[in-house]
Amino acid sequence: MPEHEVATPTEWRAARLKLLEAEKALTRRGDEVARLRRVLPWVRVDKEYRFDTDDGTATLADLFRGRSQLIVYHFMFGPEYQAGCPACSAIADGFNGFVTHLANHDVSLWAVSRAPMAKLKAYRERMGWSFPWASSYGSDFNSDFHAAITEEEQESGAVEYNYRDVDMRPAPDAEKGPDASPVGTDWATYTRQMPGMSAFALEGGTVYHSYSTYARGLDVLWGAYQWLDRAPLGRNETDFWWRRHDEYGT
Repeated sequence: MPEHEVATPTEWRAARLKLLEAEKALTRRGDEVARLRRVLPWVRVDKEYRFDTDDGTATLADLFRGRSQLIVYHFMFGPEYQAGCPACSAIADGFNGFVTHLANHDVSLWAVSRAPMAKLKAYRERMGWSFPWASSYGSDFNSDFHAAITEEEQESGAVEYNYRDVDMRPAPDAEKGPDASPVGTDWATYTRQMPGMSAFALEGGTVYHSYSTYARGLDVLWGAYQWLDRAPLGRNETDFWWRRHDEYGT
């Protein structure tokens, strides 16, 4: 017998109906939060950001590709990285499938990272991805949208992330060495990039920032988590269990 409670079909149905009420309440609350997201005020983006793309240099407005909405995933891949962040890579594994659906609903989806374009292209080829990916190397874009910090900011112990001050200094017991992180750098360098998502609108030739989210706010974008949340053991996490999809079993 499993350690989990075992019930008769009738008992299970009664418990499931009770859970259904909680799920319906969560769905209704989620709809309300989505509405509140849509009515957030916009902020005009006046800075001229430049990106490297497969098609050459682009502005933020160019990333819309003729559409009125743009979603950017701030992918952790700094200039010093030898590979993309495994967690960001797990999230990005879902991009290929729905980028076309979003494009046909007036939304362009891009990943943006600080690594030079040559590194991004090589990694994208390794991962078998085709979604649009731009390099913000030499730009303030990731920093301005709280997805990257400098070494000096990290050492200060007070960095704004997810709308509050966070101490981003590595823990004293963090593994040391040039290959201590999963991206082939020391841990401090690895954590100077942070994950996030930002949304923008283009209206009358002007770009506006409409929304950004970070940390646990990205959970819903991680498709595997949505499946695990419905599996018998849930996320069942005790450590960083995920790998790049070509590294399982190695």
